[in-house]
Amino acid sequence: MSPSIDSVNPWLVAVVLNTLLLGLAWISPKKLLTPAGLFHAWFLAILIWVTLGWQGYAVVMFYFLVGSGVTRIGMAQKEAEGIAEKRSGARGPENVWGSALTGALCALGVGIINSGFFVASPQSLVPNPQSLLLLAYVASFSTKLADTTASEVGKAYGKSTFLITTLQPVPRGTEGAVSLEGTLAGIVASVAIAFIGWGVGLIDLLGVAWCVLAAFIATNLESVIGATLQSKYAWLTNEVVNIFNTLIGAIASVLLAWTWISFIK
Repeated sequence: MSPSIDSVNPWLVAVVLNTLLLGLAWISPKKLLTPAGLFHAWFLAILIWVTLGWQGYAVVMFYFLVGSGVTRIGMAQKEAEGIAEKRSGARGPENVWGSALTGALCALGVGIINSGFFVASPQSLVPNPQSLLLLAYVASFSTKLADTTASEVGKAYGKSTFLITTLQPVPRGTEGAVSLEGTLAGIVASVAIAFIGWGVGLIDLLGVAWCVLAAFIATNLESVIGATLQSKYAWLTNEVVNIFNTLIGAIASVLLAWTWISFIK
């Protein structure tokens, strides 16, 4: 009888699978990643597979494929208006880690705990840190997909865009601008990826609610950062803001879950 995928060395599976995917992406005529971005994504994907298995891998792949797809919505129009993503949406290393650093750290935390290096005591304030880290992992990608979708749909189809801090009308593509169309699309995207996380068993149904709510909070706070701080500090690039965005989403989901647990006890 042939061994199941779970019984094979996860490092071997991860390296072989992602090397094959890297080769296919390399020769693909439609580039979703730059050459450097491919190798960084290859490393990230191996880390996720080894620490969270195919379940965590499914979440990050869903984010990457859907996020890349929505970036190309209305690309010709956005390029003509000068508000399209650079390189026609192809992701470089800075985009990979801007989107996935928080999720990668959550996955690494789960891997460290599962290795037995850290064991929570029954009296610990965090009796089940794995479940909270898994929630934070899904929430980080739910937040990023919501942000990407809201931004790209808003730039392509937003009929009216407003600066989140003043609600004054501004041109599409303005940092900190929001639109009804983009906001609704972002909520749909966060729901979709949260249900992927639930479907593969990383979170429960209540966790889906925390991910969606956390994504909404973080995405709007990211718009506030864009409207108030981003233009003032050169180091506050879109990629750095993305790290803050996903970190806020991850932390918000954990705080929501923790508050709920404390409330029902």
